[in-house]
Amino acid sequence: MTLGARIKERLEAKCLSQAELARRVGVSQPSINHLIKRGAGGSSHLHKIAAVLETTPAYLSGETDDASEGYVPVPSTELIAAELGLVPVRELDLNFGMGATFLDVPVTENVRHFPIEFLRLYTRAAPDQLFFAQGMGDSMEPTMRDQDLLLVDCSQTSIKLADKIWAISYAGFGSIKRLRPLPNGGVEMLSDNPHVPNAVAYDGEMHVIGRVVAIVRKM
Repeated sequence: MTLGARIKERLEAKCLSQAELARRVGVSQPSINHLIKRGAGGSSHLHKIAAVLETTPAYLSGETDDASEGYVPVPSTELIAAELGLVPVRELDLNFGMGATFLDVPVTENVRHFPIEFLRLYTRAAPDQLFFAQGMGDSMEPTMRDQDLLLVDCSQTSIKLADKIWAISYAGFGSIKRLRPLPNGGVEMLSDNPHVPNAVAYDGEMHVIGRVVAIVRKM
């Protein structure tokens, strides 16, 4: 079997398209098609191609007929993180206005890994109840600054202590505010910046997303 035939055989075995192989390797789809159709004698990306196809360069180049001989799976990110004692925490591409910003926008997320001991400095919540998001605006100055990275604990949604800082949704906007329960059933939404007026929410007008338990700031 030629190099091209072996690549095609492994693509079929792994149920992958040429386009998907090209994406994972970081080359163009025509480059993969050229290898398959022309049966070229080699490729500078052969090791990457073999890894995606879960085999070895020796198999693809015809040095062995056993696709599994010498193949060592690349450890997954999750496995490496677990061995290092790291846990995943979401980082949302969502700005919480300190003021307010619309929440009804598409949100993408990345996953970062942190030592569980680091997270335990701020919260006992499970990692899947946490996320990082960026704050914007100046209504929480000087406590929080524009572009600070906030760690939000979604396991905390009940306002049991007054004047803690929370991520909230109010009238379709995402905000970071101090919250203070009032005797009449309302909740006062406080800004640390004395130049920004406070507001009061009643009867479910405000939804608590989680409590801000840590701030990460560039110096």
